[in-house]
Amino acid sequence: MLRRNAGRSARHTGLRLGFMCLVAVIAFTASSAHSGAKKAPAFIDAVDPSGVLRTVAVDGSGLDLQGPFFQSLGTNGRSCGTCHVASTGWSLSPSEVRERFKKTNGLDPLFRVVDGANSPHSNVSTLAARRNAYSMLLSRGVIRVGIPIPPNAEFELAAVDDPYHYASASELSLFRRPLPSTNLRFLTTVMWDGRESYGPLGTTAIASDATPEQNADALLSDLTHQARDATLGHAQGTSISDSLAEALARFEINLATAQQNDRFAGNLDSHGALGGPDNLADEPFYVTINDVLGADMMGRPFESSSMTLFDKWQKSHNPHQAAIARGAAIFSAMRIKITGVAGLNDDLGQTTIIGSCTSCHDAPNVGNHSVGLPIDIGVTDESRRTPDMPLYTLRNLSTGDIRRTTDPGRALLTGKWKDIGKFKGPILRGLAARAPYFHDGSAETLDDVVDFYDTRFNIGLTEQEKDDLVAFLSAL
Repeated sequence: MLRRNAGRSARHTGLRLGFMCLVAVIAFTASSAHSGAKKAPAFIDAVDPSGVLRTVAVDGSGLDLQGPFFQSLGTNGRSCGTCHVASTGWSLSPSEVRERFKKTNGLDPLFRVVDGANSPHSNVSTLAARRNAYSMLLSRGVIRVGIPIPPNAEFELAAVDDPYHYASASELSLFRRPLPSTNLRFLTTVMWDGRESYGPLGTTAIASDATPEQNADALLSDLTHQARDATLGHAQGTSISDSLAEALARFEINLATAQQNDRFAGNLDSHGALGGPDNLADEPFYVTINDVLGADMMGRPFESSSMTLFDKWQKSHNPHQAAIARGAAIFSAMRIKITGVAGLNDDLGQTTIIGSCTSCHDAPNVGNHSVGLPIDIGVTDESRRTPDMPLYTLRNLSTGDIRRTTDPGRALLTGKWKDIGKFKGPILRGLAARAPYFHDGSAETLDDVVDFYDTRFNIGLTEQEKDDLVAFLSAL
């Protein structure tokens, strides 16, 4: 148990607070490190709790850190980079949020009531009021998303318990983590609930029966649409040109981010390992690749051992490298009895599916699902509700059945009862930098993520296996 016991205290105290509060972009190419230099850096590095995170441009062109992604395009001072911070995996870290709050007395552009506050009616007139108003953003790094119960839904809102006294059927308050704006060329669904996925033929997801070229065009179109919506919504803009929205999307698609260095195991592309963003930039991908249900458009069978980055470390004499390799093997080979997962068990008509972590995280060396697959693993269940989260009681209009959830997920798009609680699985690369985890930030650490799955599916992992899995996930 190299990390789980000895590493817990370090990760949860000094390393986490010190690194994540003070984390900054620390490394550029020599030519761009000087003041006033205009050449785009070839890479940017940032310290995170596990070592060093690195971002590169997929096409090798360098990273334009002065472009529109980092410019205010709306009316409230926000840019895309306000909520998608390179040093925290192009997402948000609560400790980094708290540091910004402290430095600006809660006046940084991040802190806007439109979606940063617990309610758009929050009082932000004083420092104490702002600290209270932005408590969810400060504690979980979540943004409030307001979505109504859709017309003709199969369910109604029977009751709401909102600690912030705002949510109603016309606008549920949903607290969600900003997804990373990097590694997007691997996406098969845009946004947690897929609300920005339209597909090449106007469908609700990137199509498994389209050509790779069609899917690439569809992804660019979806991300362009998302950039426009984000500018109008999060940045409270009035308009954005098609060319500017597309420039934002192309910048994101061209980013590759992964852990470059592990503070225990060293460089993650050494001694034959294939970690780091340079290898990720070269990783082949197409929608349906290695699909667990056999939909691979190239006709290739599903391969459960799809995380091969650290195969060369299986016999390493470095105990930390060996732990990472063992974790990768567990991720692929550990048999799991998958039960009660809406979107899998019910759709396939199988009460129990014998699978592995890669059954849902099947994209090779990336870790998201290679087709759109929203599923409900129970994260939004009433049993996991904490007092800071709203709780919604939904009633099925046909059967009268009741479901209590902190976030109906995809059901707020489709109106379907069976879609309550469904979300996509995110890309797993660069995990160490972007805690907390799950769509609602309910898992503070990767240790907590592993514990959740171990309990949820009664896997029976040993402490050593848990430690190895955390070592592997931290190295992605």
